[in-house]
Amino acid sequence: MTNGEAFDGADGTKRPRGGVAAVVLLWIASHVLRRTPTPAPEKPSPAGGPARRVNVAQLPRSPAEMVRGHRTAWRERAVAHILFLEQQAARERCRTVEDPAEQCQREKTLEGIARHLEEARHAVSVRRRLFTGAAALERTWANVRAADVMLLSLCSDQDLVGRSADVLSHVEQHLRPNDPLRVKVAAAAGRVEAAERLPGDRELLVSGLSASYEALDGEFSRVRSLSIILRIATFFVLLGAGGLAVWGWYCPDSLNMCFLPEGRDFAACPSGEVRKKPGNQPSDYAEDVDVLVVEAAGLAGAALTVIASLRRIQGTSSPYMLPLAAALLKFPTGALTAFIGVLLIRGAFVPGLSDLDSSPQIVAWAVIFGAAQHLVTRFVDARARETLSDVGRPPTDPPDRRVPDGGQSLG
Repeated sequence: MTNGEAFDGADGTKRPRGGVAAVVLLWIASHVLRRTPTPAPEKPSPAGGPARRVNVAQLPRSPAEMVRGHRTAWRERAVAHILFLEQQAARERCRTVEDPAEQCQREKTLEGIARHLEEARHAVSVRRRLFTGAAALERTWANVRAADVMLLSLCSDQDLVGRSADVLSHVEQHLRPNDPLRVKVAAAAGRVEAAERLPGDRELLVSGLSASYEALDGEFSRVRSLSIILRIATFFVLLGAGGLAVWGWYCPDSLNMCFLPEGRDFAACPSGEVRKKPGNQPSDYAEDVDVLVVEAAGLAGAALTVIASLRRIQGTSSPYMLPLAAALLKFPTGALTAFIGVLLIRGAFVPGLSDLDSSPQIVAWAVIFGAAQHLVTRFVDARARETLSDVGRPPTDPPDRRVPDGGQSLG
């Protein structure tokens, strides 16, 4: 917009509208449909009949094939853990026992461990697709932890002594102090280290490790659910802000954000100032980019609050990037609060601010309202920090829960 002249929509050249959205949709469609699932290899029938399809998860993979091509941190850590557990399982295969029934149980357990590790390996090496990262992560670590628990039930007495401290540390980190299982595991670990192991102590350690892994999965599931909620909320807030921008683009007079300050010869709009014409209303000066300018200014104000909040962000071992999801919510919220704030001023809702004198004033107030979204999103930030701090933190018992005799009778 140029100063001193009002734009006439009929005189200007038509702008291509909707082209950017079409390009984005085509890019998403090509990204989703670009890769087709790799068919499972076919194994010929022994009798010369039709080929039979083999389950991909049961096929052996070389370590080099499994390690190659992982581009995320959690996949790299999972590969290292899988290789370590495979080496431990190979050690256990070298040990045999004299009792045939116990040997049969060991072989069945080792087969189950191999199956779990193969499922984890397949989940790590599967091709990454849109919105499938969380499922692959859950599948990988669920099988890895199950294999770890099963290995604990097979390890030698000497290895059990070494692992008892690790199991106790894991249990104390994820189970409540007065949880009966935690008390029993602590007693069993003490007996194992003192070479006074009872027949059921190994099973207690196995149950304690399994329960602690389940508690850890619950902690991560809360992080994952909150991250998903924030991403969905960000999408809908972005959809609302984008819808208002499109509405203002096609119907600028219905979302009028122009002011007619008294004593001035110009009408103040977010996109510029226009010379007044006798008999014209504020909506006659509205332009299609007014709402977009206000939301862009609110986006800039929200970016300032995100930068300021970075000083309180701490690193986390969670793979769901909850701090990033909370920060992304601020941007569309800032655009939306900027639009609502300027609209309230336009409607004379704020006393003393019924008329803004110039376009820079409108943009400045939009930046302020965009930064003001922190008054709402700070509660989301607090909730995200609280959820992250619960991961790996030793839980506490409710005040009214007590174990009689300090847990002596449970040992």
